[in-house]
Amino acid sequence: MIRICAAHDFEQIYDIINDGAQAYRGVIPSDRWTEPYMSREKLRHEIDSGVVFTGFDDGRSLIAVMGLQHVQDVTLIRHAYVRSSHQKRGIGTLLLSHLRELTDKPVLIGTWADASWAIRFYQRHGFRLVSPEEKAPLLRKYWTVPERQIDSSVVLADLNWHSSQ
Repeated sequence: MIRICAAHDFEQIYDIINDGAQAYRGVIPSDRWTEPYMSREKLRHEIDSGVVFTGFDDGRSLIAVMGLQHVQDVTLIRHAYVRSSHQKRGIGTLLLSHLRELTDKPVLIGTWADASWAIRFYQRHGFRLVSPEEKAPLLRKYWTVPERQIDSSVVLADLNWHSSQ
């Protein structure tokens, strides 16, 4: 069942993000990897900054989360993770489809440039990589990330995105 996450889900969200993020270990630049990947403080900051998490609940617990954040004239998909024990079962696809129905704004997604599996996932679902020239200005405008992360990230946009925005 897909549902909005509540305050009492905080620890499960934290666990899912840090479990799912293990796929990045050894793939993203080593100076970007931290243990845990996302601290409780960073997660709290993300929620306080407007990221609303939706989760997939199997009836016993959350097994996947994906965040939605409205920023200016776009919607960002943020922090999309599935527990490693439940990956490759279509759960990410269900969450992504659900979140896309919740907005009529263009949707942007940022991810690590070396996370080829994540890029392919979003491309299979109608997103396209923006040009290298568009990437940095978009990351600076809609996200709050360090320059080093901008250097090692990509942005994907849905079909509602027009580069003139």
